[in-house]
Amino acid sequence: MRKTAGAEARALRLAKMQELVEAGGPLPIKQAAQRLDVTEMTIRRDLSAAVSPLTALGGYVLAAALPGGDRYSLDEASDQHAAHKRVACQRAAEWVQAHDSLFIDCGTTMVHFAEALPPDMPLSVVCYSTNIASILSRRPNTQLMLMGGLYHASSATFFSDEGLQYLNRLGVNKAFISAGGLDLERGASCSNFHEVPVKQAAIRSASESFLIVDESKLNRLRPAFFSPLDAFARIVVGGAPAPGLRKQFKDLPIEFARPPAV
Repeated sequence: MRKTAGAEARALRLAKMQELVEAGGPLPIKQAAQRLDVTEMTIRRDLSAAVSPLTALGGYVLAAALPGGDRYSLDEASDQHAAHKRVACQRAAEWVQAHDSLFIDCGTTMVHFAEALPPDMPLSVVCYSTNIASILSRRPNTQLMLMGGLYHASSATFFSDEGLQYLNRLGVNKAFISAGGLDLERGASCSNFHEVPVKQAAIRSASESFLIVDESKLNRLRPAFFSPLDAFARIVVGGAPAPGLRKQFKDLPIEFARPPAV
C-alpha cells in the first residue's frame, strides 16, 4: 500500500521543519505555520502523528532525542557492519548494466555500492550525498548529477524543494535505496525526515527500485517511514541472520549475501 497524499505532505512539512530547526535552532510554532502556509494545529498534528526527531515544547518546534538516545550519526554508522554492507552492495552492483540511469541513495551502505560499480562502465547517476558524489566524480565515464540545497551534516546530504522537483523531472531506470530499518508491517524506514521525500520521489520515478541493507536492519524501526516493502523489485541483505528471522521475510523478493569465510 502506497503512502497517501496527506502522508507525503506531512513528510515534506516535517523535513522542512527539521531543516529550519537545524539551521536556526528552536522554531516558534506560529512561525513554522506561517513558513509552511498551514495552521498551527496542523503543525502540532504533524509533530504528534508519529515518532519524530522533532517535538513541540513551550510553543516551539525543537529537536527531540529518540528513545534511548538512538540518534543516527554518519560517523557512528560508518564502522558498523561494514563487511555485511560491502557484500550486499557487491551483489546489488551486479544488477547494473552499461548505460543505466541510476539514483543512488545516501548513507554508509551506499558508499560501498558506489565503490562496487565497475569504474569504467558508462553510467548516468543522480545522488544527493557528498560521499557518493566524491567517489563517482572521479570516474570519466560516469555522468553525475548532484541535487543541491541545504546541507545536512548528519547524513552528508543536500535537500531543497527545488532539488526534489529536479528529481521528479528526471527519469531513472534503477533506484538503489538504503534504509535504517525494515519491518514487515510498516515497511522501510530511516532516521532523517528530510530523506523521505527524496527516497519516495526516486522510487516513483524509477522503473525498478532495489533496497540494500545489512542484517542488523531486519525487524528494526526508525522514525521516518518512507515505503512499503512491496515497492522494491529486489531486496538484498548482507549477512547471515538466524533461520527464524530469514523465514519471517520469505514471501518477499529477498536474498541474503554472506561475506566469504575467512
